[in-house]
Amino acid sequence: MASETVRAPSWLRLLLEYRAVHELGAYYMARPLLALAPPGDGHPVMVLPGFVAGDRSTAPLRGYLRERRYAAHGWGLGRNMGPIRHFQEQARRRLLALNHTSGRKVSLIGWSLGGIYAREIARAHPEAVRSVITLGSPFAHNPKANNAWRLYELTSGDKIDAWQAEWLAQSQEPLPVPSTAIYSQSDGIAAWQCCVQPAGPLSESIEVDSSHCGLGHNPLALYAIADRLAEPEGRWRPFQRVGLHRLLYPAPRPYPTD
Repeated sequence: MASETVRAPSWLRLLLEYRAVHELGAYYMARPLLALAPPGDGHPVMVLPGFVAGDRSTAPLRGYLRERRYAAHGWGLGRNMGPIRHFQEQARRRLLALNHTSGRKVSLIGWSLGGIYAREIARAHPEAVRSVITLGSPFAHNPKANNAWRLYELTSGDKIDAWQAEWLAQSQEPLPVPSTAIYSQSDGIAAWQCCVQPAGPLSESIEVDSSHCGLGHNPLALYAIADRLAEPEGRWRPFQRVGLHRLLYPAPRPYPTD
């Protein structure tokens, strides 16, 4: 797909981002059902927040993961304001420290911009990463196909045009570790086409009905996260859409190529 053919979500979809508040309420109501997700094995998980957000935004997700018996950690770097390379380097050091102190590979969960960091960190250090899960992260195609790029340039001083060609070349390469891209077609911030990846031996995409700002506490997203993290190390398989899952999670869409 030519990068210029993918556009940012409409202003109507952007206005519908208020759904995130209701999704937070749905999360608390759905906690008994979320407890049915597979339990974890205690391995460390680092959660990276989205643009202009910090660890407070990922507290519900991390709390849920601790209930599922994971050692869930924030990234501990304050607000994610960019530039990408600066925060990516600090997050990389945080990953290596968790890997060293725990003696185990670390799963990375990145929300929006945080997912872009997570993917590139996994490329650099596959020996320390168990899996990568992204939540509405626009890591492919057009880096301006979202409603946040102008604010990103304003706050970070980082010009997207300067690294767009490098971005497009690298984003097409599959990760060397299991990766799951969770996305919503009704995302009001990032074009959903930029948040998916081709299905492969170690890669998949899972669609949920969610706002962009609610992906970190949307019940369907959280259940899928718990299911993915529970995959045994070294024996990963794609998300199984059987039984009730067929009703809750749409069948995989063809990867957008034109």
